[in-house]
Amino acid sequence: MENFRLKVFRAVAAEMSFRKAAEALNLSQPAVSQQVRSLEEEAGVRLFDRGSSDGHGSQIALTEAGRVLLGYATTAAETMEAARRSLAALDDEVSGELRLGASTTVAQYVLPRILGAFLRQYPQVHLSMVSGNTERIAEAVAEQRVALGIIEGPAMRRDVKTERMIEDEMVLIVAPGHAWARLGSGARSAKLAAAELTTAPMLMRERGSGSRRVVERALKKAGIPLRSLRVAMELDSTEAIISGVEAELGVGFVSRCAIGKALRLGTVRTVPVRGLEIVRDFSFIRPVGAEAAGAAAAFQRFAMGSAGA
Repeated sequence: MENFRLKVFRAVAAEMSFRKAAEALNLSQPAVSQQVRSLEEEAGVRLFDRGSSDGHGSQIALTEAGRVLLGYATTAAETMEAARRSLAALDDEVSGELRLGASTTVAQYVLPRILGAFLRQYPQVHLSMVSGNTERIAEAVAEQRVALGIIEGPAMRRDVKTERMIEDEMVLIVAPGHAWARLGSGARSAKLAAAELTTAPMLMRERGSGSRRVVERALKKAGIPLRSLRVAMELDSTEAIISGVEAELGVGFVSRCAIGKALRLGTVRTVPVRGLEIVRDFSFIRPVGAEAAGAAAAFQRFAMGSAGA
């Protein structure tokens, strides 16, 4: 879709050689020279300074006009490539590589079912995914190491933007034999006083985790100073917190979507806390100013529909 003369011009500017540009484009050197001359005539400026031969072809350099045009030509090429991807997505011709980043809870408990269904619908997509805490995924998105991220807490960066995917709730869990386990059961269930949270060993996610930030904000809002908590362990995954609670090492806050199996097996109990409701969003994350396109855009639309369902 790119203007052919501009494509040839960019190739010559990249190689700084008419001969090498011709080889890269699978054209003859005279054909490349003719395209550049035609572009110079059309623009009314000289784009390259042609020097003497060094035995491997003429030595060339961009003129000031050439440098200016190269900037616009590069932008135009990127714009047309984005247009091509968007047009392909409208026709459901989604293919190519898709590199996702997802924070730990999302990667383990939310995405597997969605990814399987997405790849069945778009088998031409080659998908890869990296996971880590929210801070690491936000960094990967900002550095464009992934095309799209999904996080479970605030991004805490100005160079990325978020878009809500689905709402999630974090709940307090304890072992079945814990003194608090009876709370929340029965028709007139009692609730734990928020101040009691300072009396039990607390299992927390590591610093940089979106889950930890959400919990800390909620506790602070409820009047629980973070320094008053008895943090027994800092763990790097939701699964580790669930396992620690099952082993009676302490209590912890985890996503409700992560404890379905543990609740069915009866290895943990949820405990309601008076005046404490921890609701957060799982969110898509992209660099500021960038829009999802191609396979990334198709996946975002698909995931929104699947999560809503």
